[in-house]
Amino acid sequence: MAVVGDLRVLLRFQGFRRLLAVRLLSQGADGVFQVALASYVVFSPERQTSAASIAAAMAVLLLPYSVVGPFAGVLLDRWRRRQVFLYGNLLRALMASVTALLILGQVSDWLLFVSALCVTGVNRFVLAGLSAALPRVVDSERLVVANSLSPTAGTLAATAGGGLAFLVRLVVADSDAAVVLVGAALYLCAAAASLRMTRELLGPDPALLRPRLSTALSGTARDLGAGLRHLAAPPRREAAWALAAMSLMRFCYGAMLVLLLMLCRYALASTTDEGLALLGLALGTSAAGFFAAAVMTPWAAGRLGPGRWIMVCAASAAVLVPALGLPFATVPLLAGAFVLGLTTQGAKIATDTVVQSAVEDGFRGRVFSLYDVLFNVAFVGAAAVAALMLPPDGRSVPLVTTVAVIYGAVAAIMARFERQ
Repeated sequence: MAVVGDLRVLLRFQGFRRLLAVRLLSQGADGVFQVALASYVVFSPERQTSAASIAAAMAVLLLPYSVVGPFAGVLLDRWRRRQVFLYGNLLRALMASVTALLILGQVSDWLLFVSALCVTGVNRFVLAGLSAALPRVVDSERLVVANSLSPTAGTLAATAGGGLAFLVRLVVADSDAAVVLVGAALYLCAAAASLRMTRELLGPDPALLRPRLSTALSGTARDLGAGLRHLAAPPRREAAWALAAMSLMRFCYGAMLVLLLMLCRYALASTTDEGLALLGLALGTSAAGFFAAAVMTPWAAGRLGPGRWIMVCAASAAVLVPALGLPFATVPLLAGAFVLGLTTQGAKIATDTVVQSAVEDGFRGRVFSLYDVLFNVAFVGAAAVAALMLPPDGRSVPLVTTVAVIYGAVAAIMARFERQ
């Protein structure tokens, strides 16, 4: 397979290998932590979960860091990115351990969410830093391939982490707290893996560093304005359009995820354990779609161009999502999960490549943090819309139809931009 050959070439770059190890361990820990949290919040037998409660949980965990996100970008353009991975993963290991203690203590939801918020908040720095650092460890000719394989490998690692969470519950202990502690251990491993890279390897360039935190924060508004102007300049207009399209597709993915959660919880399974297992299978199928996107996107984006590939992904989803989603049956929904994984990741790989190629190194941290903010806001907005439209069992024809229309609009907009 071509993807195997591409991976062999990339693994010859020592910096890429070591950055990939940090990504795999970090996102594997994310998968463990997220499954444990979902199990506790959504699938606990004593809880009556609703779409509104899922939306509230997403808002608590993501929206505050949509405000902090731009500051993350400013700091990423000043802090050594290697140090962000080291201290960020150490902090997440600590806060994940605290979260496990809170689960054991059966505290109120708001206190648990605050602790989980710290874990997911640091994630904003780590993921944005991983994307911003990638051009420092591969050459420009292999950047699109690296963007296909590296984030997709991270997603597969997160899926494997979710599988590990299920295994821990089955073999070791039927305890969400025990699963969270496994995630904490993986965060520690990610911190240790970052030490294999030198402090200077991942940038930013020394001329851009600011030694004092107060100096960096005082210039936040000015720097963000410069970053937005940089993104809006004509040579980078394609990056701005790609970010807008990807945000809308993320909205669609989030809405369908909430629908899937409700279906697994109430309509397609008779017990909470069966529902959790079905959700794990659906997420695994979606991860297979992510892998398929990693295989297809380098060829497709190289042949069509990244913008046209985003258009094709959106148009495919506009047709296939209602065809597979409206029966509200297990097998078509699993096929739909694969399609969503393929089209969403395919578009994201193309968007990452456009942004990395168009944005200068000194601005990448800020732009990718803003990218992350758009992701969070779109995801939370999708959950809010789903909460308004979904019935208790999750079967909603209007929601699936709305998602298909948005996908179609994205395809039309990108087609118009490419013609221009």
